[in-house]
Formats: sequence, C-alpha cells, structure tokens
Amino acid sequence: MSFDSLDRILEALEKQAGWEIQQQYRHLLQCWETVVDPKVVRQTRPLYIARNVLWVATSSSVWAQNLSFQRYSLLKKLNALLSEPLTDIRFSTAQWHNSKRLTDSAPKSISQEKHPSAIEMTSQPPLTEFSKGKKTPEAAFQSWAAVIGARSQNLPLCPRCQSPTPPGELERWSVCAHCIAKQWSSESPTTFQENLS
Repeated sequence: MSFDSLDRILEALEKQAGWEIQQQYRHLLQCWETVVDPKVVRQTRPLYIARNVLWVATSSSVWAQNLSFQRYSLLKKLNALLSEPLTDIRFSTAQWHNSKRLTDSAPKSISQEKHPSAIEMTSQPPLTEFSKGKKTPEAAFQSWAAVIGARSQNLPLCPRCQSPTPPGELERWSVCAHCIAKQWSSESPTTFQENLS
C-alpha cells in the first residue's frame, strides 16, 4: 500500500466531472496571491464565486471599503489570468472569522511561541527507516514513536503521573496539562444560587 499526498488526491478528484467549479476556485486562489499585494493577501480571504462574482472576506470594514474602491483594477488583473472572467468582486467582513486560511504565511504569534506546552527543538531526530525511503504505516509509526521518545527523554517528570512534561507546564501549574485538566474538571464550579446565599 502506498501513500499518495493529499495534493495528488485532490488533483485527481478535480479532474473528474463536476469538479470544474472547485478547480476554478483553486486557480483563482493562486491568481489572487500573485495579483494582490502580500500585505492585502494577509487581510483577505477569497470565499467563493457565485454567478461570476467573487466574494472576499476582509479582516475589517476599512479593508472592505478600500478594496471596494480598487475592485475594477483587481478585476482587470484577475480576468487577465482567468479562463472564465469575473463580472465583479464583493468585499465583506461577514465571514472573516468563519473562514480559515489554508496557507498562512504569517509568522507564529508570540502567544503560541510562549505556550506552556511548547518545547524547543534543539537537535534533529536521527534518520529512520521511514525517512530513508521505506514507507509503510508501521515504519511511519516507528519513526513517529522514536521522535516522540527522543523529544521527551530529557523532559522533567510530572510529580503526579510521572509522565515527561514540558518545563513551562510545571512552572505554570506544578503538574502536567493532563493532570491540571483532570483536577479542574473534578472541581465543581459554584452555581448562581450558591453565590446568592
């Protein structure tokens, strides 16, 4: 059994009948990133095409208004690259928080880097059978288990469950994240009625 990359599977699916709209949308996403300034790309997300109108989510109403003024020049640039031309572009903040960016080129936020469970990667794991070319599910699991084992080898142990724990978790809660979650779930929160008495 060989594994195919997700890109290859999607590409094969898109070549089947009925997937033309999805193929057109993926092509439009590629064109959007070449036509639009990178600063604008980070603040926008093309959502869908309906009746040859491109709907784009923006991070704020200011971006929606500014891009609305530029929509004809954007249309001209996009239509030069598209096989089926668009008639208009509509910008709105309505679906910004509901849509997810597929390829986010923005750097990690500071809060993610300083998360208590974050572990610094100082050295590369050794080459395993999986990375050398033997690609079976068993080899993939063995490779993953070796990486996790090597990563947790030098971590301090949780005083409660004795499992390897990132130092940030011990500094913050004095136990691992699993133990603190278990503790918090066993504590009963005070109800509104208890607060009144």
